[in-house]
Amino acid sequence: MKTKISGVELRRIAMPLVAPFRTSFGVETSRDVLLVRVVADGHEGWAECGAMAEPRYCSEYADGAQDVLRRFLVPALPKDGVDAQDVARILRPFTGHRMAKSALETAVLDARLRAAGESFGSYLGAARDRVPCGVSVGIMDSVPELLDAVDGYLAQGYVRIKLKIEPGWDVAPVRAVRERFGDELLLQVDANAAYTLADAQHLAELDHFGLLMIEQPLANDDMVQHAALAGRLRTPVCLDESIESAADAAAALSLGACSVINIKPGRVGGYLEARRIHDLARAHGVPVWCGGMLETGVGRAANVALAALPGFTLPGDTSGSDRYFATDLTDPFTLADGHLAVPSAPGLGVTPLPDVLDAVTTSSEWLAL
Repeated sequence: MKTKISGVELRRIAMPLVAPFRTSFGVETSRDVLLVRVVADGHEGWAECGAMAEPRYCSEYADGAQDVLRRFLVPALPKDGVDAQDVARILRPFTGHRMAKSALETAVLDARLRAAGESFGSYLGAARDRVPCGVSVGIMDSVPELLDAVDGYLAQGYVRIKLKIEPGWDVAPVRAVRERFGDELLLQVDANAAYTLADAQHLAELDHFGLLMIEQPLANDDMVQHAALAGRLRTPVCLDESIESAADAAAALSLGACSVINIKPGRVGGYLEARRIHDLARAHGVPVWCGGMLETGVGRAANVALAALPGFTLPGDTSGSDRYFATDLTDPFTLADGHLAVPSAPGLGVTPLPDVLDAVTTSSEWLAL
């Protein structure tokens, strides 16, 4: 079904985090978020671009995403209407910029689904009305501080803990968490490409702690060495940054570079490509889970819907709103028995709250088609 778009708004907002979030590639204290609003056929479609303020997690960053949307991606949309299924094909001539493309495709799809009265989850093929939630715990200044943080998240009901690690902050904090909270805790680690294959023997020490997985231990562009590392560890290797498409996922599985995949829709170019990766992994019996980019409620709504697909058999980083923000951009996502409800209203099922949106907006531009 074609959606005739009258224009696209690119809106920047500043969302302070409730606490600094530290990973191996830097510290986030606030989120500089690019929102995309598509106006089409009397309906609005919303999306959140996952690109951060600086190109550290990946090569994309918020200013660059806004620029490529303004100059190339939005003008490429047909003036006589577009089917959301065709957006990725139309944008394919422009190399890279998957997060920007994802935001545009998602906003078009949201507008279409709102017009049709269909929810995002129903359209993607959600098999559940709620999803189990894990939480990602950043690198702390001390082990006691980490233990207090984990204790607090478990008290809130999170069913899985992910610890960010880097050289010098890996075996000791993992051991401390395992000893404090026991073998029943679902525990995994995320290195964000902080290690090399020379660290294989050291990383093998993590095999003693019964981890669900080690996520992206090596460089994002080296599946061959990930395959070599996977052969030397008992802990399953999960790929994140290395997987930018279904083709990448197929290559990784063929090489034996991973046995788990973290699907971040923005990183792979959108929710339709994310569904293709899910389908591929499910056909190969490989578990997947939904990663996060410190999203507001707009991005979280879409992620929760994706995480409800049948192949998402592991808890994702779909935390409640209060994990990151004192006041979310939408009605808050609230944890209940370690789960978040999948929105059932048309489209994403959420809309930015006008008063909050106005208060956090730093700039806005309108692109007429």
